[in-house]
Amino acid sequence: MGQLVDGRWRTENILTNHDDTGLYYKRPSIFRDRISSEPGAAFPAEPGRYHLYCAVACPWAHRATLMRTLKKLEPFVTLTNAFQEVDGQGWSFGEDGHIVPGTDRRVRWLHELYTLAEPGCTTRVTVPTLWDAKTRSVVNNESSDILRIFNTAFSGIAEPTPDYYPEPLHSSIDATNALVLKGVNNAVNGCGYSISQEAYDSSVKILFETLDGIEQRLSLRRYLCGDAETEADWRLFPSLVRFDPCYYVGYKCNLRRLSEYHNLSNYLRDLYQAPGIAEVCDIAGMKRGVFGKAGPVHANGIIPIGPTIDYRAPHDRSRFARVN
Repeated sequence: MGQLVDGRWRTENILTNHDDTGLYYKRPSIFRDRISSEPGAAFPAEPGRYHLYCAVACPWAHRATLMRTLKKLEPFVTLTNAFQEVDGQGWSFGEDGHIVPGTDRRVRWLHELYTLAEPGCTTRVTVPTLWDAKTRSVVNNESSDILRIFNTAFSGIAEPTPDYYPEPLHSSIDATNALVLKGVNNAVNGCGYSISQEAYDSSVKILFETLDGIEQRLSLRRYLCGDAETEADWRLFPSLVRFDPCYYVGYKCNLRRLSEYHNLSNYLRDLYQAPGIAEVCDIAGMKRGVFGKAGPVHANGIIPIGPTIDYRAPHDRSRFARVN
């Protein structure tokens, strides 16, 4: 995809994403500030100030879109989805470009926002990216941070919503997030992007052992950390909703389909049917982003027609108590 090096777009593989064994890994984000309701905060929670850049194709960005919906932040954080172009410069806004909030600058590529904020930066250019129109700067481009920001930062001005990181469950959520990050999020990418058989074999083993474990966990409770949805569920959801349509074939995660897991597939439908979630799950767009000519899967750009999955079909998760 290329990267910024000293503020210039470079297509050479300088900031590598593979270790010595050929295993793919995600490089850490460099923008890690936070929006806060605390007095004197550099980025205070205010309406009409912040803008979120995401992409339908990206599961990491999908996390942020989901939390924006769950916390009812649409009036406070506007949204633009970018996409990939063949031979492009990373995430694109298309030929017509995009006017950067807080400026009169029209840009075609997301990396132009990064250098507008920090002219000499060296980094991968990723979604989600959270932008502050007032200071014309990138607040944060780490999805896990953005989830926490959205969960609490706007509580004083947005309508009441559940807390997806409640204090009594911090340790359980953190441990589950670590499990999901290594065993699902990163393992899927390890299957799809690793460049050695050894790395692929290791990733696919980790992935399906983790899915087997989560299947067993969900036989005992409705959600990952108990009887209420938490951040952990919504960090897992983007990988699950893409699994059969995208990952099973495109990323060679083809030991088993998710639909073959009774509890996981019912759990996925339970989450998908939460208010507002289906509207931010563009399955056809996810497939275009993966299988299109500009996508990460080396194919001819033909989008597969299947599989047909009815995420609105009844689920059996109501047998467990639910707390909100």
